[in-house]
Amino acid sequence: MKFVSTRHAAPAASLSQALAAGLAPDGGLYVPEHRPQLQSWSAQGSFAQTAAAVLAPYFHDDALERALPELCEQAFDFDAPLRPLATADDHVLELFHGPTAAFKDFGARFLAACLARLQQGRERPLTIVVATSGDTGAAVAAAFHRQPGIRVVVLYPDGRVSPRQAHQLGCFGDNIHTLRVAGSFDDCQAMVKQALGDRELQHAVPLSSANSISLGRWLPQMSYYAHAALVHQAQTGHVLNLVIPTGNLGNAMAAILARAMGLPLGQIALATNANEVLPRYFHGEAYQAQTSVATIANAMDVGAPSNFERLRWLYNDDDVALRGAFTAEAVDDAAIREVIKRRHDLHGEVFCPHTATAVARLEHLRAAGAQGHWAVAATAHPAKFESVVEPLIGQVLDVPPALAALLERPAQAEACAPEYGALREVLLRG
Repeated sequence: MKFVSTRHAAPAASLSQALAAGLAPDGGLYVPEHRPQLQSWSAQGSFAQTAAAVLAPYFHDDALERALPELCEQAFDFDAPLRPLATADDHVLELFHGPTAAFKDFGARFLAACLARLQQGRERPLTIVVATSGDTGAAVAAAFHRQPGIRVVVLYPDGRVSPRQAHQLGCFGDNIHTLRVAGSFDDCQAMVKQALGDRELQHAVPLSSANSISLGRWLPQMSYYAHAALVHQAQTGHVLNLVIPTGNLGNAMAAILARAMGLPLGQIALATNANEVLPRYFHGEAYQAQTSVATIANAMDVGAPSNFERLRWLYNDDDVALRGAFTAEAVDDAAIREVIKRRHDLHGEVFCPHTATAVARLEHLRAAGAQGHWAVAATAHPAKFESVVEPLIGQVLDVPPALAALLERPAQAEACAPEYGALREVLLRG
């Protein structure tokens, strides 16, 4: 399969070429040249086997095609369990059992496995440059840590991530260089996009991306939705509907593409924090990026969601059809806190702030009469946000062993101005 740009001004690329480039030369995002639709799906056994089956059409005729099953086994050595919630027919899809306790581990580890294979035998190192609003950077750093021939430069908004997130971002060292940017996530993302589009810089320093703009992050995220939906249907006979907390739209776009392929997924509802770009659009306003607002669900503090380009591509830029297919709702900090406290007090359930936005959205859907089986995507372990969650539930959270090991390491990050020139200097420095 070939991949084309959402902006239609770049030549088609192979999967391997698109993975290595990150961003298309015209500044657009790579998308499949055609959308595979399979009529018959069944549970494939293990999570890795399901992933290989779902991804196979996209790897067809690529240099990585024969390695796909091995790549999936290597990347997906942890589970994404679907567990029942206390309320009837409601579930939580736990995506935080990877090494950095966030859903970003799935895509980051798969991308790292792909790029490490593509880098074999190449003399020039590849630099992965990535902006993070909290969880992406740590997942990418963990996935690429000490990978030969690859270095990583992580940018995060200083003071806008949780203390434990900040520690994770700076605790790797070696081939991982962390920049704390005196600005917002949108500033970080804009700097990364400018670097990826800087041809003079690319000639001196080969670059790629590990944000959700990368195919290698986006496509494998379909796997956990596919596996959960297939297993749930086999066990219950019901199609699974989803509520997905979202900021940059990458995780939601993975579910949307999986459904478009014919997987047994029903409605897909979106939940954001107080950054209301998507809810305003889906309520009928013109799409308009805005300055991001800092919230307690910081990984979703995005005012210009990059993957909106992919969403429009999937619906052929038809705003009427797109607005008819999805809904989005904003949940403010007060409501997030209320959900965390109430669900713990009533049911003993503990959610991170991002997952709590989706739980709030599901409660509103149920109150409005939504039927069927639903799952909330739990994007991070609540222990990553102990300063928010622990005061609300009145107890100390157990820290997953992998996260605890990272928190025991020393951490440091270099201060960086929110200007492209500052990032370019770091990238050229090597």
